[in-house]
Amino acid sequence: MTTRTKTKRAKGGAHGGEGGRNAPRVIRKYPNRRLYDTVESRYVTLADIRRLVVERVDFVVLDRKTQQDITRSILLQVIAEQEGGGESLMTRDFLSQVIRSYGSGLQDFVARYLDESIQQFAKEQRELRDRFKSVVGIDPLETVTSVAQKNYQRWKSLQEEVFSRLPGPFGRSEKD
Repeated sequence: MTTRTKTKRAKGGAHGGEGGRNAPRVIRKYPNRRLYDTVESRYVTLADIRRLVVERVDFVVLDRKTQQDITRSILLQVIAEQEGGGESLMTRDFLSQVIRSYGSGLQDFVARYLDESIQQFAKEQRELRDRFKSVVGIDPLETVTSVAQKNYQRWKSLQEEVFSRLPGPFGRSEKD
């Protein structure tokens, strides 16, 4: 399917139109560089776009003026924000190799290879998690999340108790 076809299909959005109920959510990018979610009827940030990706919500970002599909550009901005925020995933060498592959005869091959590699990695992660759950009887990700939440609650309770016993500006005054 071409970008033009995707864009036409996405114009109907979740508001009906010719897209039907399986149409992706439409995010519009305005000239002021703000992103508007047409389903939630609100402006969104790159962090919100990241959340949609993590939650596997199908969406398309359209330039408000030209109606051009700019989803890839916005996803690259999300990646750049993640990489710059200390959560680096890609090495400098990796990024350099990707840049070098543009315009070469290997561009399509490299794109397919990277796509298939990441899909295979995700599949193996799911299978490993499922095997662990079937053998041990618990989901390791849910377990770690639960322990982290309990530890946070304990830390928060301890912090509140310590601050409540301190006199002055850190603790509660005798009036509380």
